[in-house]
Amino acid sequence: MTEDIKRPEWVPENACKEYTTSVMKGVNDVSNKTNIESKVRRRKLSLEEYIEGVKANDRTVLARAITLIESNSMKHIAQGQDLLKAISGHNNKTVRIGITGVPGAGKSSLIEVIGNFLIDQGFKVAVLAVDPSSSITKGSVLGDKTRMETLARNDNCFIRPSPSGGTLGGVTRKTRDTIQLCEAAGYDVILVETVGVGQNEVTVRSMVDFFLLIKIAGAGDELQGIKKGVIELADAIAVNKADGDNITAANIAREEFKRALHYLTSPTESWTPQVLTCSAVEQTGIREIWDMITEFISTTEKSGVFEYRRDQQRKESIHETIKDHLLQLFYNAPEIKKILPELEDKVVSKEIPVTKAVQILHETYFNK
Repeated sequence: MTEDIKRPEWVPENACKEYTTSVMKGVNDVSNKTNIESKVRRRKLSLEEYIEGVKANDRTVLARAITLIESNSMKHIAQGQDLLKAISGHNNKTVRIGITGVPGAGKSSLIEVIGNFLIDQGFKVAVLAVDPSSSITKGSVLGDKTRMETLARNDNCFIRPSPSGGTLGGVTRKTRDTIQLCEAAGYDVILVETVGVGQNEVTVRSMVDFFLLIKIAGAGDELQGIKKGVIELADAIAVNKADGDNITAANIAREEFKRALHYLTSPTESWTPQVLTCSAVEQTGIREIWDMITEFISTTEKSGVFEYRRDQQRKESIHETIKDHLLQLFYNAPEIKKILPELEDKVVSKEIPVTKAVQILHETYFNK
């Protein structure tokens, strides 16, 4: 280390030893300070500290609170549920927007532009960006903070990239709870970006107020979208990349989607799905998208659909939590952990069928 420290020209030669000692002391001081700060940051927080930190919009505590509720540890699950109970009902005047689309449609770029626009309007924005988990490594890139560089630096925005964990619909298992935490932290608009890889998007539809589908012209999926069923869930379609030489193609795609929607039943009572064009690059059509969303909120609030949908979301959350809790209890049971690997080997070797293995697991768990 000392050999790498060069004497600046302004330091007398006879003072070199003192200079080196000073530099080494500074390095050690910084290192010790970093270690101390790291320990303070990572020390176990009490429930009261979590509650106070979330409500005060301490983004470090909010991030740790989300990590807590995403944990599979039974101890963490219990504390996470206590936290959610404590912040329940805090800040209900929010808008939850689900955004999906095929890879390459420009979802992240568009979300960044929309987010910056909303912040300029005085809103606080949380982005829950779900990255697909590899079916092989179970890992995720979690690159949304790099894709939304300017938005990530804004103090009025909180971006949480989370792995999908293979959850159907491309939405992480704990997204519902994360939305509650962000709302309690004072964020007015929650943007939930789904994977958009052709999976069933009913999951995100069941946890947001407004569902926006991002499309692009010339992708050859104008009619395929109907077959996939995703278009049937959309409250609106935004044809992105309507800029440069692509404007004409985007306008043609918009008319094709309008005709397609004419033959489908609206997913939201009292609302007719709309199709707009926009450009994340040129930042056009953004105000129109937000004006449409505010019109949707106003319309559904007057008809009672908005609050009804929120009530249904709460009911569905009960059933999702039950399923999650039962699965956690089952797989964490010592007797199941003990025999499951052996049964898996027997199924693989065709010694017993899958149904027999499940029967043994079932009997073992319920007769414990």
